[in-house]
Amino acid sequence: MGNENMIPAEFYAKKLEEAKIHFERALDCKHTEFDDLYPYMIEHPQFFWYKRYVAWSELLTIVRLCEELAIDWQSQFTDNQRDYIRKRVMSATVLDYWFEKNDSREHVG
Repeated sequence: MGNENMIPAEFYAKKLEEAKIHFERALDCKHTEFDDLYPYMIEHPQFFWYKRYVAWSELLTIVRLCEELAIDWQSQFTDNQRDYIRKRVMSATVLDYWFEKNDSREHVG
């Protein structure tokens, strides 16, 4: 398959931005499309952990595709966020420090 059949880099950049926003909204316990797919899950305590896991998996998948296609993904993230993504494990550190500083973090709208 040649490059003439490849989807433009702008498409992947947009998908990466959407995945990042989705993950950040999940971190902030804000509404995502996942809530619409599984509205009954809100009643279960494990819901927010699972919602975050799904968003993290989506983000890692888009990053992997960008890497395979040699599309820059790193410019949309801070140094620490890039490090978390490279480690691929959604740890408590990722959950607690994704926004760098909990006392002055910027939340997604």
